[in-house]
Amino acid sequence: MTTLYGLSNCDTCKKARNWLTRFGVAHDFVDYRDVRQPAATLADWAKQAGGWDALINKSSTTWRTLPPMRKTPGSDAEWQLLLKEYPQLIRRPVVVTDDGVVSQGFTDNGFKARFGVHK
Repeated sequence: MTTLYGLSNCDTCKKARNWLTRFGVAHDFVDYRDVRQPAATLADWAKQAGGWDALINKSSTTWRTLPPMRKTPGSDAEWQLLLKEYPQLIRRPVVVTDDGVVSQGFTDNGFKARFGVHK
């Protein structure tokens, strides 16, 4: 089963959830503000996203209001602490399929390619 991680009130997450339902893709939704992800999970997401910087939504209000020293974590542990404190910084949604493959974001064409939908 596919798991979609995001925020319940995020419009993009809602669109992604609706798309999965419309195309019959079985999925669970996890609000990562309510269910904080373990450090190992965050590290795996970052690795598959192409690094910590790629995992973060740097155009978010939360990122812009962080003190400058918080925007330059020097280690994996510091990144993990930052994301445990501010899970809303993670670019959303994060989509994890049964095979462990992680992707981020939502577009109709991107999901069609990811889930093999040709409609």
